[in-house]
Amino acid sequence: MTFREINSKMVEATVLPGQRLFSQRGAMLAYKGEVSFTPNMAGGQGGIMSMIGRRVANEDTPLMSVEGSGTVLFGHGGHHVQVINLSGDTLCVEADRLLAFEGTLQQGTMFLGSQGGVMGMVRGQISGQGLFTTTLKGHGAVAVMAHGGVFEIPITPQRPVHVDPQAYVAHHGDVRNKLSTALGWRDMVGRGSGEGFQLELSGSGAVYVQASEEKL
Repeated sequence: MTFREINSKMVEATVLPGQRLFSQRGAMLAYKGEVSFTPNMAGGQGGIMSMIGRRVANEDTPLMSVEGSGTVLFGHGGHHVQVINLSGDTLCVEADRLLAFEGTLQQGTMFLGSQGGVMGMVRGQISGQGLFTTTLKGHGAVAVMAHGGVFEIPITPQRPVHVDPQAYVAHHGDVRNKLSTALGWRDMVGRGSGEGFQLELSGSGAVYVQASEEKL
């Protein structure tokens, strides 16, 4: 494993010769060994065309390449850090939540309307995610940031999971998601529960939920 959780707000990355990491620019706290940090003008993986796509989608958080031999401590803004290991599946997460990830992972973007049509786009607006989200696919580790602690909830075909859009952090696996509503007459007169919209995630995988309804 490339990332080791030091505490809830810092991770230590092992950097090996011939392997590359990406991290949010300015997220290095300390390091040992011969390690270099280079601004990644392409914004991560995939080359220039992929970079242009991320900029159009507003998913181009400034990144830097980390190479060499040693260990690096990463953290940012005092946010909680969660390490997620991928085994060939795809992680969906907002670009500004990425603290660091292994260069073995393929980076891309997903149009939220592709899952749920118009309601998918509405979901993006309600959750504050916009119309696109970042995807990381393959085998490797990702360190993501959140407010408070993060709880992993398994998703199974027989049991969908409903999540407050503001508490949603990321999800991975073979998962479909859509916006569901539970608005009733009480909501119309201001006497509702305040939980009128939820993300419904179904399939096989896991969703990560933060201990706050505050976005980064």
